[in-house]
Amino acid sequence: MGRPVLLAAAALLLPWVGAAVTRFRVSANFECRATADSTLSRPRCRRPARPGPPLEPPALALSGARLCLPAQPCRPCLRVRLALPAAELSGVRGLQLNFLELGSNRAGWLQVWRRHRAPRSSPWQVQFDCFPAESGQQVLVSLRTIPDRGLALSRRRLVTAELPGPVFNHAWVPEARAIEVWVPEGPALMVRLCHQLALECEELPRPFHQQVLVLGGSRVSLPYEFLVPCLCIEASYPHHDSPRSKRCPFRDQPAAYGPELWSSVRFHDYSASSKDQMAMVLSTSCPLHPRATLCWRDVAAETAPCHDIPNSTASEEEQAYTLDKVDVHPQLCFRFSYRNSSHVECPHQPETAWNVSVSIWGLQLRLHLTSSIPTAFSAALCQRRSGQCEAEAPLYTVTQPEGSAPGELALLLPVQVLGSCVLVWRSDVRFARKQLLCPDGEWRSGGAWRVEVADRDPPLTAPLPVSRRHFGLLGLALVLGLVVTVLLLNCRSTWRPADGGLGGRPVLLLYSPDSEEHLGLVCALAERLRAGLGCDVHLDLWEAGGLGQAGTLPWLYAQRGRVGRQHGTVLLLWSRGSARLFRRWRVGAAGGTAGDAHDIFGAAMACLHGELGVAGHGGGWVLAYFSHLCSPRDVPRPLRPLPTYRLPRQLPGLLGALRGSPPVPRRWGRAGGLLHRLLEEGAGEGTPPARPSGVAAGT
Repeated sequence: MGRPVLLAAAALLLPWVGAAVTRFRVSANFECRATADSTLSRPRCRRPARPGPPLEPPALALSGARLCLPAQPCRPCLRVRLALPAAELSGVRGLQLNFLELGSNRAGWLQVWRRHRAPRSSPWQVQFDCFPAESGQQVLVSLRTIPDRGLALSRRRLVTAELPGPVFNHAWVPEARAIEVWVPEGPALMVRLCHQLALECEELPRPFHQQVLVLGGSRVSLPYEFLVPCLCIEASYPHHDSPRSKRCPFRDQPAAYGPELWSSVRFHDYSASSKDQMAMVLSTSCPLHPRATLCWRDVAAETAPCHDIPNSTASEEEQAYTLDKVDVHPQLCFRFSYRNSSHVECPHQPETAWNVSVSIWGLQLRLHLTSSIPTAFSAALCQRRSGQCEAEAPLYTVTQPEGSAPGELALLLPVQVLGSCVLVWRSDVRFARKQLLCPDGEWRSGGAWRVEVADRDPPLTAPLPVSRRHFGLLGLALVLGLVVTVLLLNCRSTWRPADGGLGGRPVLLLYSPDSEEHLGLVCALAERLRAGLGCDVHLDLWEAGGLGQAGTLPWLYAQRGRVGRQHGTVLLLWSRGSARLFRRWRVGAAGGTAGDAHDIFGAAMACLHGELGVAGHGGGWVLAYFSHLCSPRDVPRPLRPLPTYRLPRQLPGLLGALRGSPPVPRRWGRAGGLLHRLLEEGAGEGTPPARPSGVAAGT
């Protein structure tokens, strides 16, 4: 007898203890907008998706409801429904509801406006959810039209306390991955597990979604998929719109913030090398907003540690995480951190945008860089100490111009010390991996990383094999470098001018890219002048970054002006290819053809031609050639007035010209012959098979 009486009492209270209202809103059968005072904030106005049965106009009806705003306890409120007849709506643009809580004199108002006028009006049906009121208070609601057409309706309602929510007990059974719920003696309850979101408790995915009727004095075990902090137990009476009781026992449970939390998250990877952007979107069962930062894994294994990268926090908007200016790589990952746990998620695509290989020729390390996107690279020699390899000056750069087709670039570096390694990285992004190449028995590539704010690089691992025949060439290159260095130091000690050194006098080195052999000798000589004598050498291959930013011709004329102001020298290294390019340039200049804006050699010839024409001689210009690549007959007649030196035989004279003072005659003897033979042997053994496209853009 007791149970039917209780259900009947609940049915009597049903009109005003309905389903919870989670926000202020207005529903109408016309396009509307709503305004209200500060007690109601600004309600949202919309057409109802499933309108209920209409009221017979004119009507004003009040019913009870529960208002459960986010982060606030639920409280009683009044739902208002009204209907206005079409005959009373001529010229009416809106309506106003006035609320007054009689016991406290607390008042509020709401206005509903029709957006568009209709030629033939139909009755208005409007519902407002809802006006908050205290339990036990009388609330007076009155209605008038805007403008006032004499239609006035009013009603009052006593706000009664809600029925108490259902009572139940629960226990967590971790070994069964379930929650046990039991209901005390009394009415039956509908019980379920759900995930508490901002405004509602969402059902679990199948097959874990269950809503079970539990009789009084009985119990049930409800399984869950993942133990997460928003996992809740909800109970209600069997009838429609019953009061509900909800418990979320895992919000402060440390176990809910462990690995299962991250297992419940789906990571959607949208990282793109073409955009230099790391991007991931999270799909979560709980309203999580973790912090995401970059970290680097030494090896591509899920169990490998991930080294944090400072100052690399990603931006987040609605669980979408992005970080720009990143060299996307499968081992450069996001570390998501929330409360006391974290999770590492790496890009799902295994491909990388670029790669590098190395070969040796003469005194040079030749880096072959392949990239699928336009980019810029930097490289530097380094020495390994205590597991780290710190980059040393100078820095070498090369740039693939924007809009150019993907392809191969080349970068030449001098070999200075036995055991030197090379670090290569992208220099046009903020976060970039460093590729390490070391000739220590085998070439090694590793997970060192460059970050603008990083204090140190992670350990270096992962071998990358290269042919062993290059070590003979490396030894040859080191011997050659030693001989040239000794000769240059002898020259330096013999021809020291009164000002004490050559380091302050710049040398602009120009050449033609007609052969790999000539290009290698140009770089070898430039490096020996820089390292052996301290010359301030300017070479386009060493300044590709500045050249790419300024443009070919502005860079050349800026360097020529600087050399002239500081009383330096323009060193023109000639070859048979230079002679061919010179004849082609003269034909174009005679015909009035505009030169190529990227042709440094042609621009240099135009500059030299202008200086020869004005002064009758090229002041500050010196010409030199390697004897096995050129002969005096290859030097054009207009350039023969320039001081000309045959290398390596007349290297002392060239050094004297660069110093601005003639050298004391000196016999070279066997050292000069050895230098000549080593140059020829190195050129013969180390010539690469083909020139990459990036080199052809040189001077």
